[in-house]
Amino acid sequence: MLNGHASNATPVSPPAEVHQVTFHPPRVQAGTPVAGFIRWPVAKIEALFELPLPELLYQAQGVHREHFDPCEVELATLLSIKTGGCPEDCGYCPQSVHFDTGVEASKLLDVDAVREAAVAARDAGATRFCMGAAWRAPKDRDIEKVATLVREVKSLGLETCCTLGMLSEPQALALKEAGLDYYNHNLDTAPEAYGRIISTRVYQDRLDTLANVRHAGMAVCCGGIVGMGESRAERAGLIAQLANLDPYPESVPINELVQVEGTPLAGSAKLDPFEFVRTVAVARITMPLARVRLSAGRQQMNEALQAMCFAAGANSIFYGEKLLTTGNPDVDRDRALLARLGMKSAKSTLG
Repeated sequence: MLNGHASNATPVSPPAEVHQVTFHPPRVQAGTPVAGFIRWPVAKIEALFELPLPELLYQAQGVHREHFDPCEVELATLLSIKTGGCPEDCGYCPQSVHFDTGVEASKLLDVDAVREAAVAARDAGATRFCMGAAWRAPKDRDIEKVATLVREVKSLGLETCCTLGMLSEPQALALKEAGLDYYNHNLDTAPEAYGRIISTRVYQDRLDTLANVRHAGMAVCCGGIVGMGESRAERAGLIAQLANLDPYPESVPINELVQVEGTPLAGSAKLDPFEFVRTVAVARITMPLARVRLSAGRQQMNEALQAMCFAAGANSIFYGEKLLTTGNPDVDRDRALLARLGMKSAKSTLG
Protein backbone atom coordinates (compact mmCIF):
# COMPACT_ATOMS: atom_id res chain seq x y z
CA MET A 1 0.00 0.00 0.00
CA LEU A 2 1.32 3.45 -0.91
CA ASN A 3 -0.41 6.70 0.07
CA GLY A 4 -3.47 4.72 1.07
CA HIS A 5 -4.02 3.06 -2.31
CA ALA A 6 -3.73 -0.68 -2.56
CA SER A 7 -2.56 -2.42 -5.73
CA ASN A 8 -4.47 -5.37 -7.16
CA ALA A 9 -1.44 -6.81 -8.92
CA THR A 10 1.17 -8.89 -7.11
CA PRO A 11 4.45 -6.95 -6.97
CA VAL A 12 7.32 -8.53 -8.79
CA SER A 13 10.27 -8.67 -6.42
CA PRO A 14 13.71 -10.25 -6.46
CA PRO A 15 13.75 -13.96 -5.62
CA ALA A 16 14.44 -14.82 -1.99
CA GLU A 17 17.05 -17.38 -2.93
CA VAL A 18 20.34 -16.47 -4.55
CA HIS A 19 21.57 -18.78 -7.29
CA GLN A 20 25.25 -19.51 -7.82
CA VAL A 21 26.46 -19.16 -11.38
CA THR A 22 29.25 -21.41 -12.56
CA PHE A 23 32.22 -19.57 -14.00
CA HIS A 24 34.17 -20.87 -16.97
CA PRO A 25 37.87 -20.05 -16.59
CA PRO A 26 39.87 -18.14 -17.44
CA ARG A 27 37.21 -15.48 -18.13
CA VAL A 28 33.58 -14.97 -17.36
CA GLN A 29 31.53 -15.86 -20.42
CA ALA A 30 29.53 -13.04 -21.97
CA GLY A 31 26.08 -12.91 -20.47
CA THR A 32 27.16 -14.19 -17.04
CA PRO A 33 26.99 -11.55 -14.28
CA VAL A 34 30.42 -10.58 -13.02
CA ALA A 35 29.37 -11.17 -9.43
CA GLY A 36 28.59 -14.85 -9.95
CA PHE A 37 25.12 -14.35 -8.49
CA ILE A 38 21.77 -13.76 -10.16
CA ARG A 39 19.61 -11.40 -8.17
CA TRP A 40 17.34 -10.77 -11.12
CA PRO A 41 16.87 -13.64 -13.58
CA VAL A 42 15.87 -12.46 -17.05
CA ALA A 43 12.46 -14.11 -16.65
CA LYS A 44 11.72 -11.92 -13.61
CA ILE A 45 12.69 -8.81 -15.54
CA GLU A 46 10.57 -9.84 -18.51
CA ALA A 47 7.66 -10.23 -16.09
CA LEU A 48 8.15 -6.62 -15.01
CA PHE A 49 8.11 -5.45 -18.63
CA GLU A 50 4.83 -7.33 -19.15
CA LEU A 51 3.00 -5.60 -16.30
CA PRO A 52 0.25 -3.12 -17.22
CA LEU A 53 1.96 0.25 -17.49
CA PRO A 54 0.03 1.87 -14.57
CA GLU A 55 1.03 -1.01 -12.29
CA LEU A 56 4.64 -0.89 -13.41
CA LEU A 57 4.81 2.86 -12.77
CA TYR A 58 3.19 2.36 -9.36
CA GLN A 59 5.81 -0.17 -8.33
CA ALA A 60 8.70 1.89 -9.73
CA GLN A 61 7.51 5.04 -7.98
CA GLY A 62 7.25 3.13 -4.70
CA VAL A 63 10.84 1.93 -4.99
CA HIS A 64 11.98 5.40 -6.02
CA ARG A 65 10.38 7.08 -3.01
CA GLU A 66 12.06 4.64 -0.63
CA HIS A 67 15.50 5.89 -1.61
CA PHE A 68 15.22 9.33 -3.24
CA ASP A 69 13.29 12.57 -3.11
CA PRO A 70 10.97 12.06 -6.11
CA CYS A 71 11.08 15.79 -6.85
CA GLU A 72 14.87 16.01 -7.21
CA VAL A 73 16.84 15.55 -10.41
CA GLU A 74 20.62 15.40 -10.71
CA LEU A 75 22.04 17.69 -13.40
CA ALA A 76 25.11 16.42 -15.24
CA THR A 77 26.93 18.01 -18.16
CA LEU A 78 28.87 16.07 -20.80
CA LEU A 79 31.74 17.55 -22.80
CA SER A 80 33.52 15.87 -25.71
CA ILE A 81 37.19 16.44 -24.96
CA LYS A 82 38.37 14.46 -28.00
CA THR A 83 35.94 14.02 -30.89
CA GLY A 84 35.92 11.59 -33.84
CA GLY A 85 38.49 9.24 -35.31
CA CYS A 86 37.43 6.21 -33.25
CA PRO A 87 38.52 2.86 -34.76
CA GLU A 88 35.50 1.00 -33.34
CA ASP A 89 32.54 0.19 -35.60
CA CYS A 90 29.64 0.74 -33.17
CA GLY A 91 26.64 0.93 -35.49
CA TYR A 92 25.08 3.88 -33.66
CA CYS A 93 28.14 6.12 -33.40
CA PRO A 94 28.89 9.08 -35.72
CA GLN A 95 32.45 9.25 -34.33
CA SER A 96 33.55 5.98 -35.95
CA VAL A 97 36.10 6.16 -38.77
CA HIS A 98 34.11 3.43 -40.52
CA PHE A 99 31.16 5.72 -41.31
CA ASP A 100 30.81 8.95 -43.28
CA THR A 101 28.83 11.17 -40.92
CA GLY A 102 30.55 14.52 -41.32
CA VAL A 103 32.19 14.33 -37.88
CA GLU A 104 35.84 15.36 -38.14
CA ALA A 105 38.48 14.08 -35.77
CA SER A 106 39.92 16.56 -33.28
CA LYS A 107 42.73 16.58 -30.77
CA LEU A 108 42.30 16.46 -27.01
CA LEU A 109 41.08 19.78 -25.60
CA ASP A 110 43.50 21.75 -23.49
CA VAL A 111 43.08 22.53 -19.80
CA ASP A 112 41.83 26.09 -20.33
CA ALA A 113 39.04 24.98 -22.71
CA VAL A 114 37.87 22.25 -20.34
CA ARG A 115 38.00 24.55 -17.33
CA GLU A 116 35.91 27.16 -19.16
CA ALA A 117 33.27 24.55 -20.03
CA ALA A 118 33.25 23.17 -16.49
CA VAL A 119 32.82 26.62 -14.95
CA ALA A 120 29.91 27.31 -17.30
CA ALA A 121 28.32 23.97 -16.39
CA ARG A 122 28.72 24.61 -12.66
CA ASP A 123 27.31 28.12 -12.96
CA ALA A 124 24.30 26.73 -14.86
CA GLY A 125 23.57 24.36 -11.96
CA ALA A 126 25.30 21.13 -12.96
CA THR A 127 26.84 19.10 -10.14
CA ARG A 128 28.61 16.46 -12.23
CA PHE A 129 30.92 17.12 -15.16
CA CYS A 130 31.52 14.27 -17.58
CA MET A 131 34.33 14.18 -20.14
CA GLY A 132 34.17 11.89 -23.16
CA ALA A 133 36.93 10.97 -25.61
CA ALA A 134 36.52 8.92 -28.79
CA TRP A 135 39.19 6.31 -28.16
CA ARG A 136 39.00 2.53 -28.38
CA ALA A 137 41.40 2.47 -25.44
CA PRO A 138 43.52 5.43 -24.28
CA LYS A 139 47.30 5.22 -24.24
CA ASP A 140 49.11 5.80 -20.96
CA ARG A 141 50.19 9.27 -22.14
CA ASP A 142 46.50 10.07 -22.77
CA ILE A 143 45.66 9.04 -19.23
CA GLU A 144 48.27 11.46 -17.89
CA LYS A 145 46.65 14.31 -19.81
CA VAL A 146 43.13 13.36 -18.74
CA ALA A 147 44.28 13.10 -15.12
CA THR A 148 45.33 16.76 -15.34
CA LEU A 149 41.84 17.65 -16.61
CA VAL A 150 40.22 15.65 -13.81
CA ARG A 151 42.21 17.51 -11.16
CA GLU A 152 41.24 20.85 -12.72
CA VAL A 153 37.53 20.03 -12.77
CA LYS A 154 37.65 18.66 -9.23
CA SER A 155 39.16 21.94 -8.06
CA LEU A 156 35.91 23.62 -9.12
CA GLY A 157 33.85 21.55 -6.69
CA LEU A 158 32.25 19.35 -9.33
CA GLU A 159 31.86 15.59 -9.35
CA THR A 160 33.93 14.14 -12.18
CA CYS A 161 33.19 11.40 -14.69
CA CYS A 162 35.06 10.18 -17.76
CA THR A 163 34.27 7.89 -20.67
CA LEU A 164 37.44 7.07 -22.58
CA GLY A 165 36.97 3.53 -23.84
CA MET A 166 38.58 0.39 -22.45
CA LEU A 167 40.84 0.81 -19.42
CA SER A 168 43.58 -1.36 -17.98
CA GLU A 169 43.72 -1.69 -14.22
CA PRO A 170 46.80 0.59 -13.90
CA GLN A 171 45.05 3.24 -15.99
CA ALA A 172 41.97 3.02 -13.80
CA LEU A 173 44.13 3.41 -10.70
CA ALA A 174 45.83 6.47 -12.20
CA LEU A 175 42.47 8.14 -12.82
CA LYS A 176 41.31 7.27 -9.32
CA GLU A 177 44.47 8.84 -7.87
CA ALA A 178 43.73 12.00 -9.90
CA GLY A 179 40.38 12.22 -8.14
CA LEU A 180 37.99 10.77 -10.75
CA ASP A 181 34.67 9.95 -9.10
CA TYR A 182 32.86 7.99 -11.84
CA TYR A 183 33.86 6.08 -14.94
CA ASN A 184 31.30 5.55 -17.69
CA HIS A 185 31.47 2.42 -19.82
CA ASN A 186 28.14 1.27 -21.22
CA LEU A 187 27.20 -2.30 -22.03
CA ASP A 188 25.09 -0.91 -24.89
CA THR A 189 22.72 -3.87 -25.25
CA ALA A 190 22.14 -7.49 -24.23
CA PRO A 191 24.90 -10.04 -24.95
CA GLU A 192 22.76 -11.82 -27.54
CA ALA A 193 22.19 -8.58 -29.48
CA TYR A 194 25.71 -7.24 -29.17
CA GLY A 195 27.15 -8.79 -32.33
CA ARG A 196 24.59 -6.96 -34.46
CA ILE A 197 25.86 -3.60 -33.17
CA ILE A 198 29.65 -3.89 -33.02
CA SER A 199 32.32 -6.28 -34.26
CA THR A 200 35.54 -4.60 -33.12
CA ARG A 201 35.10 -5.36 -29.42
CA VAL A 202 33.51 -8.27 -27.55
CA TYR A 203 31.14 -8.06 -24.60
CA GLN A 204 33.77 -9.42 -22.25
CA ASP A 205 35.99 -6.42 -23.00
CA ARG A 206 33.31 -4.19 -21.52
CA LEU A 207 32.93 -6.37 -18.43
CA ASP A 208 36.71 -6.40 -17.95
CA THR A 209 36.88 -2.58 -18.01
CA LEU A 210 34.07 -2.37 -15.45
CA ALA A 211 35.97 -4.80 -13.22
CA ASN A 212 39.13 -2.68 -13.51
CA VAL A 213 37.17 0.44 -12.56
CA ARG A 214 35.70 -1.29 -9.52
CA HIS A 215 39.07 -2.65 -8.42
CA ALA A 216 40.45 0.90 -8.58
CA GLY A 217 37.75 2.07 -6.19
CA MET A 218 35.77 4.30 -8.55
CA ALA A 219 32.00 4.44 -8.91
CA VAL A 220 30.54 2.98 -12.10
CA CYS A 221 28.31 4.72 -14.63
CA CYS A 222 26.96 2.05 -16.96
CA GLY A 223 23.81 1.69 -19.01
CA GLY A 224 22.77 1.08 -22.57
CA ILE A 225 20.98 2.20 -25.69
CA VAL A 226 17.45 1.18 -26.64
CA GLY A 227 15.76 1.56 -30.00
CA MET A 228 18.49 -0.26 -31.94
CA GLY A 229 16.11 -2.91 -33.26
CA GLU A 230 16.31 -5.06 -30.15
CA SER A 231 13.38 -7.09 -28.86
CA ARG A 232 11.75 -6.55 -25.47
CA ALA A 233 13.45 -9.77 -24.34
CA GLU A 234 16.79 -8.24 -25.31
CA ARG A 235 15.98 -5.07 -23.41
CA ALA A 236 15.28 -7.29 -20.42
CA GLY A 237 18.62 -8.99 -21.04
CA LEU A 238 20.43 -5.65 -20.90
CA ILE A 239 18.76 -4.70 -17.61
CA ALA A 240 19.61 -8.14 -16.22
CA GLN A 241 23.28 -7.64 -17.03
CA LEU A 242 23.31 -4.28 -15.28
CA ALA A 243 21.25 -5.28 -12.27
CA ASN A 244 23.33 -8.41 -11.62
CA LEU A 245 26.69 -6.65 -11.56
CA ASP A 246 28.10 -6.73 -8.03
CA PRO A 247 27.47 -4.04 -7.07
CA TYR A 248 25.17 -2.69 -9.73
CA PRO A 249 26.17 0.72 -11.21
CA GLU A 250 25.73 3.87 -9.17
CA SER A 251 24.60 5.66 -12.35
CA VAL A 252 22.57 4.01 -15.12
CA PRO A 253 22.19 6.09 -18.29
CA ILE A 254 19.26 4.99 -20.44
CA ASN A 255 19.86 6.24 -23.96
CA GLU A 256 17.44 6.21 -26.88
CA LEU A 257 19.14 5.78 -30.23
CA VAL A 258 19.84 9.09 -31.94
CA GLN A 259 19.80 8.17 -35.62
CA VAL A 260 22.66 9.87 -37.44
CA GLU A 261 22.79 9.79 -41.24
CA GLY A 262 25.69 7.67 -42.37
CA THR A 263 25.63 5.21 -39.48
CA PRO A 264 24.30 1.67 -40.07
CA LEU A 265 21.44 2.17 -37.60
CA ALA A 266 20.07 5.27 -39.33
CA GLY A 267 16.56 4.44 -40.52
CA SER A 268 15.85 1.97 -37.70
CA ALA A 269 12.24 1.64 -36.60
CA LYS A 270 11.44 4.08 -33.80
CA LEU A 271 10.94 2.66 -30.34
CA ASP A 272 7.46 3.00 -28.86
CA PRO A 273 7.71 5.85 -26.30
CA PHE A 274 5.90 3.78 -23.68
CA GLU A 275 8.51 1.06 -24.12
CA PHE A 276 11.18 3.60 -23.22
CA VAL A 277 9.21 4.52 -20.08
CA ARG A 278 8.94 0.81 -19.23
CA THR A 279 12.72 0.46 -19.55
CA VAL A 280 13.28 3.35 -17.13
CA ALA A 281 10.79 1.88 -14.65
CA VAL A 282 12.34 -1.59 -14.78
CA ALA A 283 15.80 -0.10 -14.29
CA ARG A 284 14.53 1.76 -11.22
CA ILE A 285 12.95 -1.35 -9.68
CA THR A 286 15.95 -3.59 -10.26
CA MET A 287 18.60 -1.00 -9.27
CA PRO A 288 16.86 0.95 -6.51
CA LEU A 289 19.87 2.97 -5.30
CA ALA A 290 21.18 3.98 -8.73
CA ARG A 291 20.81 7.33 -10.41
CA VAL A 292 18.79 6.47 -13.51
CA ARG A 293 19.68 9.04 -16.13
CA LEU A 294 17.82 10.24 -19.21
CA SER A 295 20.70 10.57 -21.63
CA ALA A 296 20.99 10.57 -25.42
CA GLY A 297 17.72 10.97 -27.27
CA ARG A 298 16.11 13.35 -24.81
CA GLN A 299 15.99 16.11 -27.42
CA GLN A 300 13.54 14.02 -29.44
CA MET A 301 11.27 13.45 -26.43
CA ASN A 302 8.38 15.76 -25.75
CA GLU A 303 7.85 17.17 -22.27
CA ALA A 304 5.04 14.75 -21.41
CA LEU A 305 7.28 11.76 -22.14
CA GLN A 306 10.09 13.20 -20.01
CA ALA A 307 7.62 13.77 -17.17
CA MET A 308 6.52 10.12 -17.42
CA CYS A 309 10.16 9.05 -17.19
CA PHE A 310 10.59 11.07 -14.00
CA ALA A 311 7.47 9.40 -12.62
CA ALA A 312 8.99 6.04 -13.58
CA GLY A 313 12.06 6.74 -11.47
CA ALA A 314 14.50 8.67 -13.65
CA ASN A 315 16.31 11.17 -11.43
CA SER A 316 19.23 12.42 -13.49
CA ILE A 317 19.58 14.17 -16.84
CA PHE A 318 22.35 15.32 -19.08
CA TYR A 319 22.07 19.07 -19.00
CA GLY A 320 23.37 21.38 -21.70
CA GLU A 321 23.28 21.96 -25.43
CA LYS A 322 25.18 18.94 -26.72
CA LEU A 323 25.98 15.32 -25.85
CA LEU A 324 29.34 14.59 -27.48
CA THR A 325 28.22 15.18 -31.10
CA THR A 326 24.41 15.11 -30.88
CA GLY A 327 21.92 17.71 -29.69
CA ASN A 328 20.37 18.01 -26.25
CA PRO A 329 17.67 20.30 -24.81
CA ASP A 330 19.18 23.62 -23.81
CA VAL A 331 19.56 24.84 -20.24
CA ASP A 332 16.67 27.35 -20.24
CA ARG A 333 14.26 24.79 -21.66
CA ASP A 334 15.25 22.24 -19.01
CA ARG A 335 14.89 24.77 -16.21
CA ALA A 336 11.44 25.73 -17.47
CA LEU A 337 10.34 22.08 -17.63
CA LEU A 338 11.56 21.30 -14.12
CA ALA A 339 9.85 24.42 -12.80
CA ARG A 340 6.55 23.45 -14.44
CA LEU A 341 6.81 19.99 -12.89
CA GLY A 342 7.63 21.41 -9.47
CA MET A 343 10.97 19.62 -9.48
CA LYS A 344 14.36 20.84 -8.31
CA SER A 345 17.99 20.05 -8.93
CA ALA A 346 19.72 17.69 -6.53
CA LYS A 347 22.68 18.90 -4.53
CA SER A 348 26.12 17.41 -5.11
CA THR A 349 26.94 14.32 -3.06
CA LEU A 350 30.53 15.53 -2.59
CA GLY A 351 31.49 16.22 1.00
